[in-house]
Amino acid sequence: MIGTRRSPRQLLEGEGTIEAVGHLARDLGHRALLVSDPIIAEQPGFATIVAALEASGLEVERFVDAVSDVPLEVVDRCLARAREVDPELIVAVGGGTVIDLAKVVAVLVTHGGDPRDYYGENLVPGPVLPLIAIPTTAGTGSEVTTVSVLSDPDRELKVGVSSVHMVPAFAICDPELTYSCPPSVTAFAGIDAVCHAVEAYTATTRDVGWREAVEGVLIGKNDLADQHALRAMAALGPNLARAVEDGGDREARAAVMRGATDAGVAFGHAGTAAPHALQYPIGAGTKTPHGLGVGLFLPYVLTANRPIIDEQLAELAACLDLAGSDPAEAFVEWVVELDARIGVPASLQEIGVARDELRHYAELASTVTRLLQNDPGDTSVEGLERVLHAAWEGDRELLR
Repeated sequence: MIGTRRSPRQLLEGEGTIEAVGHLARDLGHRALLVSDPIIAEQPGFATIVAALEASGLEVERFVDAVSDVPLEVVDRCLARAREVDPELIVAVGGGTVIDLAKVVAVLVTHGGDPRDYYGENLVPGPVLPLIAIPTTAGTGSEVTTVSVLSDPDRELKVGVSSVHMVPAFAICDPELTYSCPPSVTAFAGIDAVCHAVEAYTATTRDVGWREAVEGVLIGKNDLADQHALRAMAALGPNLARAVEDGGDREARAAVMRGATDAGVAFGHAGTAAPHALQYPIGAGTKTPHGLGVGLFLPYVLTANRPIIDEQLAELAACLDLAGSDPAEAFVEWVVELDARIGVPASLQEIGVARDELRHYAELASTVTRLLQNDPGDTSVEGLERVLHAAWEGDRELLR
């Protein structure tokens, strides 16, 4: 089994590490475009980052109009700003939306064209403008991955740009930046990280050679990715609910951020699977948060895939010290209980999906082959519709 690990040149982790941004940035250039959103731009941590960059002699220009789900219109506006500034590097400060926006703009500044030219895997022809990623939520793992997810108004589901050239040059994971996150943001970002770890660990194993490992993006379950998935679960399992219920729990906040980054490394190589593929059209159709959708789907997909992935589920249960005669089922039940504890809905009815839409959503999800190739279960339209039906009813027994 061949594995690979792609990661930033340097990853800093821990309280106070945002102070290092200027020191890192000056190795990349002297003119920076700082990308963020209007809420983050008003936070004290943002001012600290600007001050650290300027103290290191950098010229700092800003684009702080990022919005959720990275619509193409915002990509165009950020790209226009970048072309005005002609930056030597980009610094992204925010959640996955902001970092994904910065990634695709780095591609377009360097190689030109339109975002649609790069939809899919490995279509970016070479290195891109260097990026420093500073996450302010703990969940997406975008600070260490090869992926940028966008919203295209001409499509009914989200689309991805994925390339080995899109991993940020540096990542700074300072849990202090997450202290102001409200419970719902902490919950939905955190359950996304749980899904990343679990989907990567239960992904199908593919027979890849060294060339695919070097030039490809997602190569399926492998030993290197597994190490990060298990580290992520060990950090997230005992701490996510704590961080949601008490945002001032600094130990839990730090553990969740660490777990989210490890989960990002895991899925950035092994890939995500059916929960994410199903969320793409559901999220686009219902305008619900990404983490909410994948968290809702995770126990249903795991139940549908139980006969194939029992061994992996049992290993995840052992990682969390879950007891019982059926450790695989104990792990799925743990996911169900975590969802309920942190406020993830238990059924599609709760987020406004109509029963007569299920077939259409299954057909849309079936086109997300970049992710479905990683799922060991039945990813036919009928198989996906079966999962959607159970999730609509809120009844996992329909999948047994």
